[in-house]
Amino acid sequence: MDWTLEVVVLPVSDLDRAVAFYRDQVGFTLDHRTTNEHMDVAQLTPRGSGASIVVGTLPAQNEMAPGSMRGLQLCVADAGAAHAELAGRGVPVSDPQVLDPRDGGTFFGFADPDGNTWAIQELRVRGERPLIPRVDADAARAWAQHAS
Repeated sequence: MDWTLEVVVLPVSDLDRAVAFYRDQVGFTLDHRTTNEHMDVAQLTPRGSGASIVVGTLPAQNEMAPGSMRGLQLCVADAGAAHAELAGRGVPVSDPQVLDPRDGGTFFGFADPDGNTWAIQELRVRGERPLIPRVDADAARAWAQHAS
C-alpha cells in the first residue's frame, strides 16, 4: 500500500493575501477556493508536485499560529533559474548556498508574508526524472483549473 503526502495545512493570518502570494508571486496553481458556513479555504499546488498546501480556516489551521511552519521544502531542477523566477516576481529570497557540490547540495529559501519558511533544494535529476510524469502533472493541472 502506498502512503502519499498530498496536503500540508499552512497557518496564515489573511487568506486573500496568502492566495495572492502563493499564486501570483510563488507561482502555485490555485486548485480551488471553498467558502461555506463551515470553512473558507484555498488549496494551491506547486507545479509538478503531488502535494498541495491548504490555507484558510480549517480547525487544524486555527490551532497553529500564523507563520509557525518552518522548513517546508520544495525541490527544483535548477536553483539559479528558480531563484531568478521568484526574485523576478518580488519574492524576497536568500542567496543560494552550495553545501555540497553533488546533486542535492544547493539551497536557498524564502518566507511567506506571515513568516512560514520554505527551503528550495536543487535536485538536477528532477529535470530528467520528475517524480510525477509531466503528462500526468499537466492533466491534473488542467483538471484543477477547469474545476475551479
